[in-house]
Amino acid sequence: NEGNEYFKEKDYKRAVVAYSEGLKKKCEDPDLNAVLHTNRGAAQFHLGNYRSALNDAFQARKLKPTHLKAIIRGALCHMELKNFSEAIAWCEEGLLIDSKEKKLVETRAKADKLKVNIKAVEHLPILVTCSVSRSTLGSLVGVCSERNIKLVLEPSNEEEEISDGLAEISLDGFHSGNATGAKVHLDADGNLNWPVLFLYPEHEQTDFIAAFHENSRFIDHLMVMFAESPPWDVERKYLPSNLELYFEDEERAEMYELNPGHTLLQALQHKRYFVKAGTPTVLALVKHSPFSKKYFSSKKVHRL
Repeated sequence: NEGNEYFKEKDYKRAVVAYSEGLKKKCEDPDLNAVLHTNRGAAQFHLGNYRSALNDAFQARKLKPTHLKAIIRGALCHMELKNFSEAIAWCEEGLLIDSKEKKLVETRAKADKLKVNIKAVEHLPILVTCSVSRSTLGSLVGVCSERNIKLVLEPSNEEEEISDGLAEISLDGFHSGNATGAKVHLDADGNLNWPVLFLYPEHEQTDFIAAFHENSRFIDHLMVMFAESPPWDVERKYLPSNLELYFEDEERAEMYELNPGHTLLQALQHKRYFVKAGTPTVLALVKHSPFSKKYFSSKKVHRL
């Protein structure tokens, strides 16, 4: 009930905590646990933590395979993660339960259309945008400067005005997904919350965290994102303890390894980390994997 109250108040972070506390009690009622997972997934979804929301949808379906709300939530998560084939599959499974479920019918049609569009432009660069309003950009630049965070602000026209933060991220031809609408912002306690993009070049997949608190550690997010193996990780290699994190210094074409135990702020304060398009970007690769060795074979890499 406490979680539901927080959810109604749109206090989704506290709702997640409340639902998590309910799950920790390990109730023997599978239906109740399925509801808790589904509700926590809904709260995570509203926070922009789509991978975490999808994990909850998976767990809910394990407990109750016909739980329609969990299926709908899972389909919506796949849509946000640009996994259109998976979204279609979830919709079809839900429609077997209720062939007239409006949300599933609409999502199925949208996924079909987007899947076709993606195929048509799969060889074209995809832009990552992080919208920051002009009225707040100046103050955010000041806050970042105080924290020794270096921003890349690109001119938007001939007068070289500060842009709204449109830039392209390209890593050896691997382009990220489109993470639109998220904004870096200061919370009530004066802490920065960033939209952060995780890239998995081996599988050309991405994760997007809409509000990554600057004092949160990478490992904490990895534990949530990979609590359940994603569908594309067939070999089950992407475990939090099995991953290495890096960022790219595009100016020097060099890679720097990040400590998963460090906070986002610690990473952003690195002397060679430049935040582009208002969206910090992190690469995740499996330790000592053949792909990792090949990927770094022609690069200068600064290890921990």
